Amino acid sequence: MNHPLKPYLFLVIFSLLWPSISLQAQTPKAHPYLFYTPQRTERLKERIKTDTLLANRWQAIRKRCDQWLSEPKGGNMEQLALAYTMTGEKRYADRARTLLNELVGRAFWDGMDDRTPRWNAGLGTSHSNWTASVTYDAIYTALTSEERKTIADRIVKLGIDPSIADWVSKDKRIQSLNNMGHNWWAAVVFEAGIASLAVMNEVPQAKKWAADIMQDSRQWFAFAGSVLENKPANFDQAGGFYESVNYANYGVSEYLLFRVAYTSAVGAVKMPYDDLLKKTVDWFINASYPRAGKPLMSLNFGDSNDFANGDRPAKLLIALGMGNDDYYWYLQQTSRSRFGEDLSPNTPMGLLYQPESKLIPTIPSLPTAALYSSMGWGMLRNSWKPDATLLGVKCGSTWNHAHADAGSFVLYHKGEYLLIDGGDVGYGNPEYSSYFVTSWAHNVLMFNGEAQDSRDQYNAVKNPGRLYNLIDGDNLKYLLADATGPTSRNFLRNYRNFLWIGNVILVIDDVRTYDIGKFDYLLHFADKAVKRGPDFEITKDSAAILFRPLYPEMLPLGYPHDLPEKMKFRTEYGLKDRTTNVQIPYYVLSPPEKTDRTKFVNAILLLDETNRSIQTATGSSGASGGAGRSNLPIIEKFEGTNYLGVRITQNKQVTEVYINLLADGRLMHRNANAIMNNWETDAYISAVTFPEGADRQDPAQLSSFFISNGSYLRRAGKPILSSLSKVFMYAAKTGNQLDVQLQGQPLIEASLGFEKVGKLTVNTKIVSPQYDSDKLLRIEIDETK
Repeated sequence: MNHPLKPYLFLVIFSLLWPSISLQAQTPKAHPYLFYTPQRTERLKERIKTDTLLANRWQAIRKRCDQWLSEPKGGNMEQLALAYTMTGEKRYADRARTLLNELVGRAFWDGMDDRTPRWNAGLGTSHSNWTASVTYDAIYTALTSEERKTIADRIVKLGIDPSIADWVSKDKRIQSLNNMGHNWWAAVVFEAGIASLAVMNEVPQAKKWAADIMQDSRQWFAFAGSVLENKPANFDQAGGFYESVNYANYGVSEYLLFRVAYTSAVGAVKMPYDDLLKKTVDWFINASYPRAGKPLMSLNFGDSNDFANGDRPAKLLIALGMGNDDYYWYLQQTSRSRFGEDLSPNTPMGLLYQPESKLIPTIPSLPTAALYSSMGWGMLRNSWKPDATLLGVKCGSTWNHAHADAGSFVLYHKGEYLLIDGGDVGYGNPEYSSYFVTSWAHNVLMFNGEAQDSRDQYNAVKNPGRLYNLIDGDNLKYLLADATGPTSRNFLRNYRNFLWIGNVILVIDDVRTYDIGKFDYLLHFADKAVKRGPDFEITKDSAAILFRPLYPEMLPLGYPHDLPEKMKFRTEYGLKDRTTNVQIPYYVLSPPEKTDRTKFVNAILLLDETNRSIQTATGSSGASGGAGRSNLPIIEKFEGTNYLGVRITQNKQVTEVYINLLADGRLMHRNANAIMNNWETDAYISAVTFPEGADRQDPAQLSSFFISNGSYLRRAGKPILSSLSKVFMYAAKTGNQLDVQLQGQPLIEASLGFEKVGKLTVNTKIVSPQYDSDKLLRIEIDETK
């Protein structure tokens, strides 16, 4: 398994020295020292003098507290505790103390008698540890010495002891990182750490408990999965968290709350996973979809929701001094959040930890595409501006909160979510298992009614899906999804290629199965969809796309009986996200004949205000071959011996895409040598782009070309690309500047047929152009050094 953290020699020394570094005798720290500290409250008092938003939120909290005090009982002890630290008025502390005594006076905080052995600490313990610790710390000065000791002892008994015993102790532990080492482990253990910090003046050994938990956190971040339990790593090495945006926010925030409290109560620490933490916020940003005047959305793969985000981790990292300008951009987008688990200024923590105002960049510094290869998430967008287009692809593990969605994709366009994930529902509902986590709720290919096994979400997949070879060019983007592993019960090959060219996204499926049977292509959409001519027109408010099947050829509206050789479609019904009884339609596209090998080529056309709805002629059969929108890219199909082709004319450019049928695994020990419209290549997919009106027989007039898994491209004997090993490559030329993205083997020596290159970038790095004796541009990538 790939470890998300590199091994560091100093970790051994770090672990040996940790107790002596952290636990030196010190004068007891004056409460409150966790979150509602004098520094934070005094700064808030200053800010509300000039910040209307914060002033209004603070006044709303105080008004609620005053209302609670007018009633004989009740209230929110965290808000009452804030009111006390902000005003010094003991009446708020008195009510908070009453509520805290009720909480610590219970017989227990949690317990699961349906588990053997019994679980004595779970999320209920975690939540109570938080509430009790924050309140206790904040109203500490209003408590008597006896009350302080009594409450501290009860927090230990009800919260800290069962959490440490079940989850991290050496003599009583029943949990491991292998079975529950995801968001639950973070919630239970790190909240026990916060509670330990809260009581360390009354319970001196509690400081060591907190220090031990900080040390144990290294193992949670470094957990690389388990072969025997089919469990994935917690974190992708690039910062993603496999469970979903929702659960990443929860688990990472629980750690960061502990880190903030530890820093305040004990002192700042540096941890070996700090860079990974920062990358995790980058992942939240990459998974986001900013919208103009509307709440930010996020990829909702797995058990998440449309409006989940990483607001809390971003704010807490800023509080720790680990933020950057991109975080501030992101928080500006989350400010309209509908997400109930963010660090909203409507809450005490949100008020105290609202970042200071500063200049915010108009867009983040991140690239417009990102790949999280070990967890199988990919994001491609045409811009970071609001209401742009975002394509999300999922092809990774299935287990726990990750669904059976290998190879699935979603699309956001013009501020709306158009091609959707099935979502989820409460775990206690049978529909969660029977529909939402299954392949039927996702945009995948089915074979004889199956894709992934329905038991995968419980048992996990042995061979997860993978994403490869992200290309992020200005006018072309590419990503390869391999869903073969999770669907290998039926599929020998299950590859999905995403090739985004201008305003057209080609989705190219290459599938083969063990047996002859029926394929079904699932297409889930958000709001409205109608069949118009060759397209499915999918709209929501003013946002619209066309989904156009190219191969196999689609039946136009008309008589299916007269055209049995055409691909058909039907409407099926699933369940609306977060419901158990609201049915919503989705499309199923089915080729006319049963087979064990086929290609699906579908085009997604991204529409804007220039693509107006138009009337088309309808024949006596009811069929119409004309598109129902104006000013569309011109898409033409062509094919020949051993290849399928698509020609796209748009934005004064003509791109020809070639799909080499010999390169789909059908040959052994023979190369996939093909001649397609006089282009010679062994590439799996190739695309050549010329200015409109240029002589496409002349390779010197190429403006760009793309190669997927090819070692050469030639025309009329002139090499355009030559490499001993097959590569994935995009090269685009503007004037005398050539930009190249090149991937493949660790050592690549490639030759390109571009002349007079004055400026060269290879994989975003500027390099000096060098030509070989054949006057070909030489490019070398050596990762073996």
